[in-house]
Amino acid sequence: MANIKPTTFTAQEAADYIGISYWLVLEMAKKHEIPVISCGSRKLFRKEAIDKWMDEKEKQSMLEDHENMPGVLRKIY
Repeated sequence: MANIKPTTFTAQEAADYIGISYWLVLEMAKKHEIPVISCGSRKLFRKEAIDKWMDEKEKQSMLEDHENMPGVLRKIY
């Protein structure tokens, strides 16, 4: 039998991987702020989806930081 590597995390494993609390991961999953797979009462998190989500959050954060820098032109509506 081949070695099978898990591709999903439990909520605790996802929290450890991201570096936040278990309870915050569950709250974010409940609000659909983080990619999650519901399996009955269990919540599973794919490593690839978490990595992509973190990349997107990092890019978003960099854009927000850039917009708030002095001397940067912004559109005012």
